[in-house]
Amino acid sequence: MASETGTLALVGGAEWSEGCSFDETLLEASGGTDVLVLPTASAYERPERLVVAAAEWFAGLGLGASVEGLMVLTRADAQDPDAATIVRRSRFVYLSGGSALHLRSVLKGSAVLGALREAWAAGAVVAGAGAGAVALTDPMVDPRGGALTVGLGLIEGLAVFTHYGDVAEDAHGEKLHRSVTLAPAGLPVVGLPERTALLRDPAGRWSAAGGGLPSVFVDGRAAADGVSRLQGLGP
Repeated sequence: MASETGTLALVGGAEWSEGCSFDETLLEASGGTDVLVLPTASAYERPERLVVAAAEWFAGLGLGASVEGLMVLTRADAQDPDAATIVRRSRFVYLSGGSALHLRSVLKGSAVLGALREAWAAGAVVAGAGAGAVALTDPMVDPRGGALTVGLGLIEGLAVFTHYGDVAEDAHGEKLHRSVTLAPAGLPVVGLPERTALLRDPAGRWSAAGGGLPSVFVDGRAAADGVSRLQGLGP
């Protein structure tokens, strides 16, 4: 039986934009109005602009949400006890898109990742978008070619392929094909379109929300039961 945690949201990309209707639900699930954004995955791509985008998006929801950016951009930042304390005390932590490999290298085994696990276990909402979603799983999809590699492991036994269906990201579907065919037997690989969230509620139930529909692949084939195949997966 799954143990209770906070809500988890794995978002396919294009976060904080029209169609991400699930963010209102996530804010409500957090029990507060504060959102902590970690733009770690976008460390070399003007991360401050993502914090501004998140602030504008949540302000537009009309729910009185307040967004704060925590600039955990390097390994030293991720080991900072003050940064870990901020994450630990947060009720809603949102990891942005960018580079999944950079995000993993910064957070793996760090004080901030430990604090994120503690916050989620204590009931906080954790959301990862694009690279943030990819890296939170273990195994994770290697964005360089689609093979599977070691991830951060907030959720184990699941991999997600974000920007699913976006020809600019995977023009001929070759990366997705490798992810699906190289996955160990029984491991679900979920194709997540942009503006679409794969949600796990505190009781361990999985569902989908937003502008698209996730596709679940197991043993090289699309699972007929879709997201229902994930039930019971998690801590």
